[in-house]
Amino acid sequence: GDQEKFDRLRYVELKHGRIAMLAFAGYVTAEGGARLPGNIDFAGTPFTDIPNGFAALGAIPAAGLTQIIAFIGFLEVAIMKDIVGGEFPG
Repeated sequence: GDQEKFDRLRYVELKHGRIAMLAFAGYVTAEGGARLPGNIDFAGTPFTDIPNGFAALGAIPAAGLTQIIAFIGFLEVAIMKDIVGGEFPG
């Protein structure tokens, strides 16, 4: 392979590694019992009623999942762009 492809793969590996570390920290925090105060929706569902892990996907309202996916898409497109030139992202 060429250097440009190697640099791209290194950048993507760092990005995914950081996201995985954030996901792990969030899971451990929620598993430890830390929850946001208040309700997750206007229907009055408290954050404490949302289970951990993949089970949360079925408990979060559809509008909430849509907001999460839209926010992740925004981060990918606008904030977490590939750095062209400049210093190494690590």
